[in-house]
Parts: sequence; structure tokens; C-alpha cells
Amino acid sequence: MSDKFSNTDTGDKTADPYTAKNKDETSLKEKVDDLVTFMERCKFGMMTTRIGSNGLLVSRCMALAAKEGGGLDLLFHTNTESGKTDDLKSDPKINIAFLNSSGEWASISGVASIETDRALVSKYYSPALKAWVGDLGDGKHDGGPEDPRIGMIKVNAVTATYAIVNQNIVGRGVEFAKGVATGSAPNVNKLREISEDEVKQCES
Repeated sequence: MSDKFSNTDTGDKTADPYTAKNKDETSLKEKVDDLVTFMERCKFGMMTTRIGSNGLLVSRCMALAAKEGGGLDLLFHTNTESGKTDDLKSDPKINIAFLNSSGEWASISGVASIETDRALVSKYYSPALKAWVGDLGDGKHDGGPEDPRIGMIKVNAVTATYAIVNQNIVGRGVEFAKGVATGSAPNVNKLREISEDEVKQCES
């Protein structure tokens, strides 16, 4: 039995002309470079984890703190005593999504780990973290780099999919209008995928 959903049969015609028209094949270096640039410009992404107690998904806005592994492994600051660390202890599978006002987007699927090594925390520590975790006044939980509540969530990417625009707003408008008039899918984005094998190439 197929695990794919279908509600109709389009015969020899593609049922998803937008994807077929906008799928962009280029070098792995260009795909990674453009994705990294896009994530850096967005800065904030939505981190989706699975709640252990009921299996539901939950997303939180997180600021990208750093990148490793050729730019595809993402690091985020976290309070180790928060709900998202409970989620990741139960299920380390994770998704990070980025979106901007132009409709460009990226989705990174991977596996997360909770890092508490003080050298790593200190390397990427920001004084602004003190505002988020607070100073409990006990000399230990002070919001500084040695505060054991401050850790890092490291997302080891497995696959990535993203779309960035391929022309300016005027050109996209013309393409869209043409699509409405003719029924032909507009070519407005560079729709790209980075496979699991390609991610491994970047990290080797």
C-alpha cells in the first residue's frame, strides 16, 4: 500500500506544476552558500519539537546563535530547564523553519542535542542571555556563562529544503499575472533541496 496521498489522476501531466517549474538544480556549494546567507539574514527561526507526553508538535521562535559543520549545523541558546529540552530528551528529531516578508523560506530537518559543555557555552555566550534566564541571587544561577541553566541546542542537519526569489518584485509580479491569465505556473523562485548525502559531503 502506498504511503503517498493522491486525490486525483492527472495522467501524463504533472499534478504539481509550481514545483516542476521552480525546481532549481545548481552546485552543492551554491545551494549551501545561498541557504546559509538566507538564514543569517533571517536571524530568527521557528524551532519545532514533539511534546513527549502527548506527541503533539510545538514551535518556538529562536535566535540563531552560531553555525558549524559547513554552515548546516545550527546552534541556539537555551535554558536547560525549559520545556523544549524536555521535548528533545524524549525525541531529538527537530525542524527549524525560516521565513521572510518576501515569502522566501527554508526548512531544515535534523537531530538535536543539548550541549552543556562550558567551553562551548562561553564561546557563544551573549550578555543578553541574562535578561532571559535572570539572576536568582544565589551566586550560581546568575545568568553568566557559568550558569548551568544556560546551554546550547545543536541541530545537526539531515536534509534541507528552501525557496529564494529568482527576480525582483516587478518581475515576479509579471510572472504571477501571466500565470493567472494563462494557467501556466509562474517561475518566481529557486526551489532547492539538499539531500542527506549532500549534507554529509558538507560535513566531511
